[in-house]
Amino acid sequence: MAHDPSLRTHRGVYGISVAAELSGLDPQTLRLYERRGLLRPARTAGGTRRYSDNDLEVVQRIVELVASGVNIAGIARILELESANAALRDDNTRLRAALSGESPSRAARSRTSPTRSAGEKCAPGRPEARPAAREPG
Repeated sequence: MAHDPSLRTHRGVYGISVAAELSGLDPQTLRLYERRGLLRPARTAGGTRRYSDNDLEVVQRIVELVASGVNIAGIARILELESANAALRDDNTRLRAALSGESPSRAARSRTSPTRSAGEKCAPGRPEARPAAREPG
Protein backbone atom coordinates (compact mmCIF):
# COMPACT_ATOMS: atom_id res chain seq x y z
CA MET A 1 0.00 0.00 0.00
CA ALA A 2 1.42 3.39 -1.00
CA HIS A 3 1.97 5.91 1.80
CA ASP A 4 0.12 9.16 1.20
CA PRO A 5 1.76 11.94 3.28
CA SER A 6 -1.25 14.20 2.87
CA LEU A 7 -3.59 11.62 4.40
CA ARG A 8 -2.81 12.69 7.98
CA THR A 9 -3.03 16.37 7.04
CA HIS A 10 -6.81 16.33 6.69
CA ARG A 11 -7.85 13.14 8.45
CA GLY A 12 -8.16 13.04 12.23
CA VAL A 13 -5.60 10.55 13.50
CA TYR A 14 -4.54 11.90 16.91
CA GLY A 15 -6.51 11.40 20.10
CA ILE A 16 -6.93 14.34 22.44
CA SER A 17 -4.09 13.25 24.75
CA VAL A 18 -1.64 13.01 21.84
CA ALA A 19 -2.88 16.31 20.38
CA ALA A 20 -2.46 17.95 23.79
CA GLU A 21 1.08 16.61 24.11
CA LEU A 22 2.03 17.69 20.58
CA SER A 23 0.57 21.17 21.08
CA GLY A 24 1.81 21.69 24.63
CA LEU A 25 -1.73 22.40 25.87
CA ASP A 26 -3.93 20.60 28.36
CA PRO A 27 -6.75 18.44 26.96
CA GLN A 28 -9.19 20.72 28.80
CA THR A 29 -7.88 23.72 26.84
CA LEU A 30 -8.45 21.87 23.57
CA ARG A 31 -12.00 21.09 24.69
CA LEU A 32 -12.54 24.77 25.56
CA TYR A 33 -11.32 25.87 22.13
CA GLU A 34 -13.72 23.38 20.57
CA ARG A 35 -16.65 24.64 22.68
CA ARG A 36 -15.83 28.20 21.59
CA GLY A 37 -15.85 27.14 17.93
CA LEU A 38 -12.14 27.60 17.30
CA LEU A 39 -11.53 23.90 16.57
CA ARG A 40 -13.63 21.23 14.94
CA PRO A 41 -11.85 17.89 15.35
CA ALA A 42 -13.28 14.84 13.64
CA ARG A 43 -15.22 12.37 15.76
CA THR A 44 -15.24 8.60 15.68
CA ALA A 45 -18.53 6.70 15.63
CA GLY A 46 -18.22 6.49 19.42
CA GLY A 47 -17.72 10.27 19.75
CA THR A 48 -13.98 10.31 20.46
CA ARG A 49 -12.19 13.42 19.18
CA ARG A 50 -9.60 12.87 16.45
CA TYR A 51 -7.26 15.72 15.55
CA SER A 52 -5.57 16.08 12.16
CA ASP A 53 -2.29 17.80 11.32
CA ASN A 54 -4.41 20.72 10.06
CA ASP A 55 -6.15 20.89 13.45
CA LEU A 56 -2.76 21.01 15.16
CA GLU A 57 -1.70 23.89 12.88
CA VAL A 58 -4.85 25.78 13.93
CA VAL A 59 -4.01 25.07 17.58
CA GLN A 60 -0.52 26.49 17.02
CA ARG A 61 -2.03 29.62 15.46
CA ILE A 62 -4.40 29.97 18.43
CA VAL A 63 -1.45 29.67 20.83
CA GLU A 64 0.39 32.43 18.92
CA LEU A 65 -2.64 34.71 19.04
CA VAL A 66 -3.24 34.08 22.76
CA ALA A 67 0.43 34.89 23.42
CA SER A 68 -0.09 38.16 21.53
CA GLY A 69 -2.91 39.08 23.89
CA VAL A 70 -5.86 38.44 21.56
CA ASN A 71 -9.06 37.29 23.28
CA ILE A 72 -11.10 34.25 22.22
CA ALA A 73 -13.66 36.30 20.26
CA GLY A 74 -10.83 38.07 18.42
CA ILE A 75 -9.14 34.77 17.67
CA ALA A 76 -12.37 33.38 16.22
CA ARG A 77 -12.69 36.40 13.93
CA ILE A 78 -9.03 36.27 12.88
CA LEU A 79 -9.25 32.56 12.04
CA GLU A 80 -12.44 33.20 10.07
CA LEU A 81 -10.83 36.01 8.09
CA GLU A 82 -7.64 34.04 7.47
CA SER A 83 -9.67 31.13 6.16
CA ALA A 84 -11.71 33.39 3.87
CA ASN A 85 -8.51 35.07 2.67
CA ALA A 86 -6.92 31.71 1.85
CA ALA A 87 -10.03 30.65 -0.08
CA LEU A 88 -9.99 33.90 -2.06
CA ARG A 89 -6.29 33.47 -2.85
CA ASP A 90 -6.96 29.92 -4.07
CA ASP A 91 -9.84 31.16 -6.23
CA ASN A 92 -7.68 33.97 -7.59
CA THR A 93 -4.88 31.54 -8.45
CA ARG A 94 -7.32 29.15 -10.13
CA LEU A 95 -8.95 31.94 -12.15
CA ARG A 96 -5.60 33.41 -13.21
CA ALA A 97 -4.48 29.96 -14.31
CA ALA A 98 -7.67 29.48 -16.31
CA LEU A 99 -7.18 32.84 -18.02
CA SER A 100 -3.55 32.22 -18.84
CA GLY A 101 -3.83 28.53 -19.63
CA GLU A 102 -1.37 27.61 -16.85
CA SER A 103 -1.87 24.94 -14.23
CA PRO A 104 -3.01 26.41 -10.87
CA SER A 105 0.21 25.34 -9.10
CA ARG A 106 2.35 26.99 -11.78
CA ALA A 107 0.23 30.16 -11.63
CA ALA A 108 0.66 30.27 -7.85
CA ARG A 109 4.45 30.04 -8.18
CA SER A 110 4.58 32.76 -10.83
CA ARG A 111 2.41 35.14 -8.76
CA THR A 112 4.46 34.86 -5.55
CA SER A 113 6.76 37.78 -4.82
CA PRO A 114 10.25 36.86 -3.58
CA THR A 115 9.76 39.15 -0.56
CA ARG A 116 6.63 37.29 0.58
CA SER A 117 6.00 33.88 2.01
CA ALA A 118 4.57 31.32 -0.40
CA GLY A 119 1.06 31.93 0.92
CA GLU A 120 1.03 35.66 0.28
CA LYS A 121 0.38 36.59 -3.33
CA CYS A 122 -0.58 39.79 -5.09
CA ALA A 123 -1.41 40.78 -8.61
CA PRO A 124 1.59 41.75 -10.72
CA GLY A 125 1.90 45.46 -11.32
CA ARG A 126 -0.34 46.37 -8.40
CA PRO A 127 1.37 48.55 -5.82
CA GLU A 128 1.19 47.58 -2.20
CA ALA A 129 -1.17 50.02 -0.55
CA ARG A 130 -3.41 50.09 2.42
CA PRO A 131 -7.02 51.06 1.86
CA ALA A 132 -7.68 54.74 2.41
CA ALA A 133 -9.00 55.66 5.83
CA ARG A 134 -12.71 56.39 5.87
CA GLU A 135 -13.76 59.93 6.54
CA PRO A 136 -15.89 60.35 9.68
CA GLY A 137 -19.46 60.75 8.57
